[in-house]
Amino acid sequence: MYFEFHGRRVAVNMPARSMLEAEVRARFKASQGFALATVNLDHLVKMAESPGFLAAYQAQDLVVADGRPVVWLSRLARRPVALMPGSDMVLPLCRLAAEAGVPVALVGSTDAALQDARAALLAKVPGLNIAWIHAPSGRFNPDGPEADQILHRLEGTGIGLCFLALGAPKQERFAQRGRRMTPCTGFASVGAGLDFLGGHQKRAPAWVRAIAMEWLWRALSSPARLLPRYAKCLAILPGQMLRAWRIRAR
Repeated sequence: MYFEFHGRRVAVNMPARSMLEAEVRARFKASQGFALATVNLDHLVKMAESPGFLAAYQAQDLVVADGRPVVWLSRLARRPVALMPGSDMVLPLCRLAAEAGVPVALVGSTDAALQDARAALLAKVPGLNIAWIHAPSGRFNPDGPEADQILHRLEGTGIGLCFLALGAPKQERFAQRGRRMTPCTGFASVGAGLDFLGGHQKRAPAWVRAIAMEWLWRALSSPARLLPRYAKCLAILPGQMLRAWRIRAR
C-alpha cells in the first residue's frame, strides 16, 4: 500500500508484524540501523502540507500502519496491511532488543514520564538494557545543536535502538538525521507510546479500540487540541479513498 503526494510516494512496506519483527531482528544481528515510522491520517495531512515532512517520511526504512483508516484504505486498494500502532510496538521491539543484547535509549516526553516508562519496561522485559534516557528541552529542534548532541551520545554509547517520543514531525525528522549520523542505531518513532507505558497519558480502553473509536475517545478527552486535527483528517478521506480505488483498479 502506498500514498502519493506531489508525485512522490510513501509506502507502507511492512504489512505484517511478523515481517517487521524479522527485519528488525536481522538488522540488530548485522548492527544495521533503521528508521521506523507509523503512518496515520494526521501524518498524511502533514505530508500534503509540508515537503519537509514528506521527505522525512521517504527517508524512513520501515513504515507500518498506525490507525484503522489506513488499514481500511489498504483493503479498499486490495493491498492489505495490518494495524500496528506505535504505542503497541514498544514492548515487542524491546523484547527483540533484549533477545539480541542491544542497548536501548528513550528520548522525548518528560524526565518523569521516561523514568516511569523505563521502570515499566524493565519489569515487563527480562534482560532489557535501557542504557540512557533523555528528555529534550521544550525548544527542541530536530535540526539544531541539541539534536546533534543527542546523536553524538547515541553513537558514542553504542545504542542500537532509540525510541523517539517527540511527536510528529519532530521525531520523523530527527530519525531522518539519525540515519545519516548514527547508521548503527535503529530509531522508532512512537509518539505517546512511552507516556502510555508510564501512566502519564491514558489510552482509550480496549473495548473502545476494538470498535475503532479510539479517535473519538481521544478527541473528547482534549477537544480544543484534537478536534481541528481530526477535522483535517476527515477532510482528506474522500481523496484518499479515490486514490485507493484507483490502485485497486490497476
